[in-house]
Amino acid sequence: MDYLINLTKDNIQHVVDTSMQKMVVLAFWTQQQPESVQMLQTLELLANAQSGRFILAKVDCETELEIANYFQIQNLPTTLILDKGRPIDGFAGVQSQEQISDLLDKHLPPMWIQAFEDIKQQLAQGELSSEALTNIAEQLKTIYADAQQAAEVALVMTDVALQLGLLAEAKVLLARIGLADQDSYYHNLVAKLALAEDAADTPEIRQLQQNVAEHPDDLDAVIILAKALNAAHRNEEALELLFTILQKDLNAAEGKVKQVFMEILTAIGQGNMIANQYRRKLYTLLY
Repeated sequence: MDYLINLTKDNIQHVVDTSMQKMVVLAFWTQQQPESVQMLQTLELLANAQSGRFILAKVDCETELEIANYFQIQNLPTTLILDKGRPIDGFAGVQSQEQISDLLDKHLPPMWIQAFEDIKQQLAQGELSSEALTNIAEQLKTIYADAQQAAEVALVMTDVALQLGLLAEAKVLLARIGLADQDSYYHNLVAKLALAEDAADTPEIRQLQQNVAEHPDDLDAVIILAKALNAAHRNEEALELLFTILQKDLNAAEGKVKQVFMEILTAIGQGNMIANQYRRKLYTLLY
């Protein structure tokens, strides 16, 4: 159902039924009254800004007098909040956008919930491209902050991180989940992470690790290992390996170590937690 509708006798029952699941704001107005037009414009601005959070049902009292009488409207403009088929709040006259927002916030779920539900629907539709998943990951970071780091958001963030191969980020997020929120979804993600980590621990990487262990001063071997770890989405290990060298010599291997370090940071992206952590560490060395 659209979130901006004109309420009539033909669709009123459908709107009332819809209010069983989603809050409906009824705007009683008339074109002949400037205050009504002003109030309706304010409500439409809010509805567009919060698209999907509530349904704005506009009642033109010149043509839908029966509906106005049914709701016992005495003055115009009048705004009512309809929940589960009955009015639960409202006001007559003109109010500011801030006043209306405060009223709606008393009855509506937080803004982040709608955005979060939209993302879950996108993920449920099937396999998404890497670009789409990256975009979703960025949106989830904002939602996570708005939701005060709610576990339900962290679990979806973990799921997306695993689909993007960001194993270290997924591991950090799972470690933050409290015992009370460790449901079946959490355990499913733990199992996925374990499988991904096993798949990333290839014989080639183990051989490269052995080479570095036997020849720790061979910086070319270290760089090769770091690149292999990055390719296996083991970015935190790759960055730590290179950073340990940079702590001793920022120009190690004639600058090649720092160059690969920066290339990995760039490849991971600006919003990645691990990348941000190691970017700050590098800044402490530079400045």
